[in-house]
Amino acid sequence: MPSSQRKMESNGNNAGNGKDQQPLNFANRLIASIPHGRKGKHNVIVAKILSDLDRLDLETAILVPLDDLRGEKMANVRSALNRAARQKKISVATSADDQYFYVWRTQRQASQVPVPTQKSQSPNGTDVR
Repeated sequence: MPSSQRKMESNGNNAGNGKDQQPLNFANRLIASIPHGRKGKHNVIVAKILSDLDRLDLETAILVPLDDLRGEKMANVRSALNRAARQKKISVATSADDQYFYVWRTQRQASQVPVPTQKSQSPNGTDVR
């Protein structure tokens, strides 16, 4: 019987790949069904801040009472916020005083915006980049 018509014997795990047929130690799942985002312990406060930023204009800052951070260090929240904002391609700035953690959106600086390459022509009529 030609090899293309042979039925492959399968018992489920690693059939036909030459690996031992020992049972797995852990459960498994397709990679496509696994969430790929980071959901750290500051996720709730960061999500609330980013949600509010989306609804405000560039001239308005959000005032997050330091008491709302529930004992978390402001530097850790700021780091988590900056990671999430960078992931969403939002430029933010922060500041703080004794009562509030201030957050506002900023326009992207020239160094952050990709510059398109322009073609120019040389004196002999060929394109030069």
